[in-house]
Amino acid sequence: MSDVSGASPSREPKHAAASTPREPKRAGGLRGLRSEGARNERLGDEGTQTAFRARGGERGNAASRAEVCAVACAEAWRGDGEIVASPFGVIPAIGARLARATFAPDLLLSDGEATFVAGCWAVGEPPDGPAEGWVPFRTVFDILAAGKRHVMMGPSQIDRFGNVNISAIGDFARPARQLIGMRGAPGNTVNHPTSYWVPRHQPRTFVAKVDVISGVGYDSAAAAGPAASRFHDLRRVVTNLAVLDFRSPGHVMRLVSVHPGVSVADVVAGTGFELAIDGDVPSTRMPTPEELRLIREVIDPRGLRYGEVP
Repeated sequence: MSDVSGASPSREPKHAAASTPREPKRAGGLRGLRSEGARNERLGDEGTQTAFRARGGERGNAASRAEVCAVACAEAWRGDGEIVASPFGVIPAIGARLARATFAPDLLLSDGEATFVAGCWAVGEPPDGPAEGWVPFRTVFDILAAGKRHVMMGPSQIDRFGNVNISAIGDFARPARQLIGMRGAPGNTVNHPTSYWVPRHQPRTFVAKVDVISGVGYDSAAAAGPAASRFHDLRRVVTNLAVLDFRSPGHVMRLVSVHPGVSVADVVAGTGFELAIDGDVPSTRMPTPEELRLIREVIDPRGLRYGEVP
């Protein structure tokens, strides 16, 4: 599912898969999973497999950090109902498929091209389930404007109010580094639920002020007025260390939980601004045995998750 920008003042209910379904493609005819980070799934696959083999595959019931992160990403879509899940990255893709296979069966997932697909399939592989709907690029604008989508993107920089930069590092007029541009971040953040995945929690990513505002944060949305704030909804930030959100006074980033083996001090040290911390911070929940089975045997049997979180 490609991301696009552009706002709509209306919010008429729409069925995201209202178009006439077509016959499913044969698995060999699908050309990849671009919207779910297929390029990232392929890049570094050799190193990922080396790490996976070094672990002896997966032994026992102990969950890895990568698996904890996948479940934390899945939780972002809990309670969303019939909505398009658009994950960017390997672990968010695992999370979205895991959510639909367990507690969020109404989620809609695409093959990354133009078809909603049923079932649960492995990351880095074409889906083998039947088609649920035809969703060419032109319909993405309607889905976005109707708010029937929840995207999980990857920020290069994010600040305490949730402003995100994916465009450039340094002065925008003469940047030190050019990134991917604004893309659909402005439209995504003002039209439908948005979450973020950060595989390396570090001060260069969690900054006091982003160099360029691509995705709209709570302070920027409030300053822009109802056109930006009416449907603005930043749900969750998942990193390799913790889960965070913006459910605090003033919508500043709040530490929700730390992953097993991580301390609050670790998260604070990796963050370039002051976090909202409410008393004792719990541990992120562990995967259930069934979730571990699905991750290891169905969704990511090749261990591609270790390319993002070793």
